[in-house]
Amino acid sequence: MIEFGEDICRDLREATAREWLETNGLGGFASSTLAGLNTRRYHGLLVAATRPPVGRTVLLSKLEETLVVGGRRYELSANQYPGVVHPRGYQFLTRFRLDPFPVFTYRVEEFELEKAVVMLHGENTTCIRYSLRRVGAGERDVRLEVRPLVAFRDYHALTHENGTLDSSVRVEEGLLTVAPYEGLPALHFAHERGEAETNGCWYRNFIYAEEQARGLDSTEDLFNPFALKFDLGGRDEVSIIASTERREAMRAGELIRAEAERRNGAQGPSPAGDEAVRTLTAAADQYVVARGEQKTVIAGYHWFGDWGRDTMIALPGLTLVTGRFDTARSILAEFARHVSEGMLPNRFTEAGEEPEYNTVDATLWYFEAVRALAAYTGDTEFVRGHLYGVLKEMVEWHERGTRYGIRVDEDGLLSAGAEGAQLTWMDAKVGEHVITPRHGKPVEIQALWYNALRTLEGLAREFGFGADEGKYAGMAARARESFNGQFWNEEAGCLYDVIDGAARDASIRPNQVFAVSLHHSMLSAERARRVVEAAEQHLLTPYGLRSLAPTDPQYSGRYGGGPAERDAVYHQGAVWAWLIGPFVTAYLKVHGRTPETVGRTRALLAPLVEHLREACLGHVSEIFDGDAPHAPRGAVAQAWSAAELLRALVEDVRGVPPVTPSRPRAEVERGAGLPLRNAEKNFCKDSRARATNGRNEPLAAGQAMNYFPNLPTRLL
Repeated sequence: MIEFGEDICRDLREATAREWLETNGLGGFASSTLAGLNTRRYHGLLVAATRPPVGRTVLLSKLEETLVVGGRRYELSANQYPGVVHPRGYQFLTRFRLDPFPVFTYRVEEFELEKAVVMLHGENTTCIRYSLRRVGAGERDVRLEVRPLVAFRDYHALTHENGTLDSSVRVEEGLLTVAPYEGLPALHFAHERGEAETNGCWYRNFIYAEEQARGLDSTEDLFNPFALKFDLGGRDEVSIIASTERREAMRAGELIRAEAERRNGAQGPSPAGDEAVRTLTAAADQYVVARGEQKTVIAGYHWFGDWGRDTMIALPGLTLVTGRFDTARSILAEFARHVSEGMLPNRFTEAGEEPEYNTVDATLWYFEAVRALAAYTGDTEFVRGHLYGVLKEMVEWHERGTRYGIRVDEDGLLSAGAEGAQLTWMDAKVGEHVITPRHGKPVEIQALWYNALRTLEGLAREFGFGADEGKYAGMAARARESFNGQFWNEEAGCLYDVIDGAARDASIRPNQVFAVSLHHSMLSAERARRVVEAAEQHLLTPYGLRSLAPTDPQYSGRYGGGPAERDAVYHQGAVWAWLIGPFVTAYLKVHGRTPETVGRTRALLAPLVEHLREACLGHVSEIFDGDAPHAPRGAVAQAWSAAELLRALVEDVRGVPPVTPSRPRAEVERGAGLPLRNAEKNFCKDSRARATNGRNEPLAAGQAMNYFPNLPTRLL
């Protein structure tokens, strides 16, 4: 549970710097600040996914709430207008807790009013539950007035006063309905014995400070279609349910309890751990959403949809570490349906057109996600029956060439690039100008390509496909030889970032870390160690790795301004939180797992663990400034940021795999960082030797997992 008292709640700057997030498993969400003051166009109590997981529409922006005690009015909301914050209801806020959903406690005279905000899974529905408690000998004449402010607009847009939204309200017993626009769902408000007044009006000139800071339009008008008044003199609880479905408010308590039980159940398969592990496991549930009958991953809130690259990178942390293996299978199966010309989609569009395929690395990360699934579950039958053919087809397309010049070169390495295209994860573009084109042979693409080939080789061996095994082993060996001959920068003691013909890009970026952290590595132990040292020296910060070394002339340590200014420095120094996961994995690979190294990695992750109480509560921001104090920037809740922090905490720091039938809990708990017995050391050594299967190359610690997936992680 994340909790704050008056010192934070009543400090406007601190309270608006912290945001909360509720999601519904469809791509929809509810979100605002602790103060109840919306600072973003994306804030709202019901942002519905009208075409799950996209089509997101701000239906209900917020509720204006007034507690009336003995005729004295206390405004509990807060809004930023030009030059003034009004009202200042946060001054009555004594406590906020995330337990597991947002709960606000207001103190007014001799009463405490507690408000809980809960989104229901699988519905575009938000429940708001008010509970009144007497804390003194005050009078009992207490009323609650609630005025909803609606927007009915795309979540990227803003609403301004217009005659269409001044539509009538349909009134029924316990239900009010607003449906101003054709093509958008009706918004139903179920309530418990509230007195409705339907004389609507406009609230004008809300200012969204975060949109101002991002150089975007930041002023909005919102419509109040009605007011609901509740007499709290004879009861202690009332509820409002805002939904695209017709609901009964008297069932709000039951619905909230069921949702709380569902969330507790979602954490059931996760590994036992500290508060950070539990918090991140809860966060993981919020990124997994429906796409048709299957599952996908929202890359980040508030404005991202589902992206192929982000999904595959985040999949191990979101689903495997947490023991949600069926979800992992569903995601992999769903993306397999959308493979085209051997490529995984880069992203699915908001408007529902054909997916975009402008990425070279999403496909390669898919191989690693499949490998991780097999390693965690041992479910090679699923891989063989549903995914192996897709993986083979991907390699075949890359051999003969696919979109954007993506093809295997004569040296066995993967080349990619086309004018005006940004194909790697460093994909910022301003107009037609690609900031980091990285055409040719980017270093992480080669690391991913090799990892993909070795993964497919291991699967072919598992399935008894001798010809396939030999083919992929030969391709991998060729790639490894070429990579080590071309990419080592002896002067800098690390790897080149991109090779394009005779050109060598010596920029020190975090991409080279994947040549160490990925399951199958092409580097010798010495070179791997020097790569990690270079990253630590030039790129490591308390919140992740910089995207470019500060010594580089193109480095920018601050991320801000309008869209063009922000995109220009997105990958030119900004710290990316998700990269802390690969770095920690690489660090332990090269330095070994000892009490000292584990303690060091735990310390490296500590600032991001503390960050769970900042920005978006329980989540990890997308990026941070490259320069100290490394202020959080970008999306406030990013899937791969949370996923990689969780994976590193569980796999690397704790050394604990999930509990499965092949890994009983006693074995898992016993294996958490304890010294290995001699017999186990010998078994580990023998397993690695057998895993090489005659290949003349070293295996980094842990690589035998691909061949012996049911071994405890600590043995590998």
